[in-house]
Amino acid sequence: MTAATTDKPRRDTLNLRIPAAERNLIDRAAASAGKTRTDFILEAARRAAEDALLDRALTVVSPQAYAKFVERLDQPAQPNQRLQKTMRSKAPWKRA
Repeated sequence: MTAATTDKPRRDTLNLRIPAAERNLIDRAAASAGKTRTDFILEAARRAAEDALLDRALTVVSPQAYAKFVERLDQPAQPNQRLQKTMRSKAPWKRA
């Protein structure tokens, strides 16, 4: 009889040296979010990494496609029914 194994992804260690005041700040924020320090830091670092990479994303298009894109940006907005309904409704924070 063999023991059941679970395929958990391997986790690496990342060591940081930070001032105690910053660690305490992170600990307080993690606790307020109901997360461990590791989960809190990992989530924040992942989000920052994704943002940094997305900010540097490059889309290459033909000159014709770019001209068409700029032309559409320069056109005045064409409100549709959904936008008009949204503009008529009260903001969620103003609802009673």
